[in-house]
Amino acid sequence: MKIAILNDSHWGARNDNVAIHKHIIKFYKDTFFPYLLENNIKTIFHLGDLTDRRKYINFVTAKSLDDHFMKICSENDIEVHIIAGNHDVYFKNTNEVNSLDQLYGNHTYENLHIYWDKPVEVVVDDCKIMLAPWICAENQEASLKAIAETNAQILMGHLEVTGYEMIKGQLCDHGMNAKTFHKFDSVYSGHFHHPSSLGNITYIGAQYELTWSDAGQKRGFSVFDTETREMEFIQNPISIFNKIVYDDTDMTIEDISNLDTSLLADTFIKVIVKTKDNPYIFDLFLDRLQASEAADIKVVEDHHNLDAIDESELLDEAQDTMTILKQYISSLDIKTDKKRVEVCLEELYQEALSL
Repeated sequence: MKIAILNDSHWGARNDNVAIHKHIIKFYKDTFFPYLLENNIKTIFHLGDLTDRRKYINFVTAKSLDDHFMKICSENDIEVHIIAGNHDVYFKNTNEVNSLDQLYGNHTYENLHIYWDKPVEVVVDDCKIMLAPWICAENQEASLKAIAETNAQILMGHLEVTGYEMIKGQLCDHGMNAKTFHKFDSVYSGHFHHPSSLGNITYIGAQYELTWSDAGQKRGFSVFDTETREMEFIQNPISIFNKIVYDDTDMTIEDISNLDTSLLADTFIKVIVKTKDNPYIFDLFLDRLQASEAADIKVVEDHHNLDAIDESELLDEAQDTMTILKQYISSLDIKTDKKRVEVCLEELYQEALSL
């Protein structure tokens, strides 16, 4: 039997941004559910952070989650097992108040199983798998006890393990020790959106892009085979963050008219200006992008410190906010642990994105 693995769906992300919301729905409608139905997959494990904001959920988002995910699973007899992630819980020291319980604790769907207080064992096709919700101060002792006592060979959870990439290029320097999970053949986790693997622990990575830091990175879901114990990655072909290098050296008005913008609706665009000799052509270019009904268009003109000589290097050097912040922290002459400062800023930045 095969199990579809989801994690970090973040329904309501970016303060219920309409374009992000459409992007999430499109993933389930065009990629995820068609694959499950075509391959007769009847079980889903969701490894936490079903919803985005810890303190509340927008009514429209809640209805959309129900319409485009829960109801479809129910109508197609798909069993769904969901564990709580840190974004699903209200308090930081306890999981007791959480979105899973508030939205679906009354067992609206017979096919839905939610776990938020401590690890549980779930058996699928004679394969025993331990599911571990977010581990906090209140449930830490019970969680570690359950992990130590289980004879399951596979663990899936929403874990924060030191030494793994939180975002590309930034290792987590806090959290649990990987040795805690050494007994398992394989450990699969949500929480960090960047996919990475070290030893027996694999961070699966998010299913779709949510911020500019996701741009250019593979996103998708995974399928676990209970017989072979192997995990297969299914790529999400949809990308909504686009970088465009602008160079009007040989550009004409006809080139602007022929510009294909058919795939730019509801996407986020960053225009990297390499050469702008003709302001009129540039305005026509921006008007053309605006007409595409893109969700957001940002123009990067001030790249005097960039030494890039071709378009690919320009794209790489037009950095996102967190990259710039990390470089600034690295340049500071301070005694404070710079990694801890980076972690604090990352948390503040992610919180700011949701406001």
